[in-house]
Amino acid sequence: MPPAPSPDHPRPHRLHRLIEEFRALPVDSDRRREIVAELDGDVEALPFLISVVADPQEYDLARVEAATILRLWPPSDPVAARTAAQALLTALRDLEEDLVRQYAAAALGPYADEPPVHEALTATVLEDDDLLVRHNALAAVEEAGRSEARTGLLRALAHDPDLGVAAARTLTEWGRKPDAR
Repeated sequence: MPPAPSPDHPRPHRLHRLIEEFRALPVDSDRRREIVAELDGDVEALPFLISVVADPQEYDLARVEAATILRLWPPSDPVAARTAAQALLTALRDLEEDLVRQYAAAALGPYADEPPVHEALTATVLEDDDLLVRHNALAAVEEAGRSEARTGLLRALAHDPDLGVAAARTLTEWGRKPDAR
């Protein structure tokens, strides 16, 4: 049996142990993804998760897990929420990682009221070259819910050959007419 922790040598906190293990692993180790997934719902892990999702050198599947957690458990603190949103925007701009971009776009819904996030979602849903990233950005807009700005965006998208049907459906669900100006 290990000795009980003393005030001078406390038992390492689970989060710190996991982060230490994460950092010691090779960058392409799937265990890194598993560790991030183990931190699902751990509020104290938010700074670590934010750093993972924003790091273009990080293992892509660990970044995907971190983005998913930031979507499911957005920080309640406004400063932490802006930091998380900025990290997701950084990941969205990582043109080398399509899968990370898709998950980052989808994760932006809870942060959509922040002007930089709304601007990025607008540009992404209307103009991105990757159709899957556009679909995920649209899902984030839908998740964010009805607002005048998002209604205007969906109306602009209503005649898009790829996303128009989904945009019109969402507008109808929101009680808005797709062609109203």
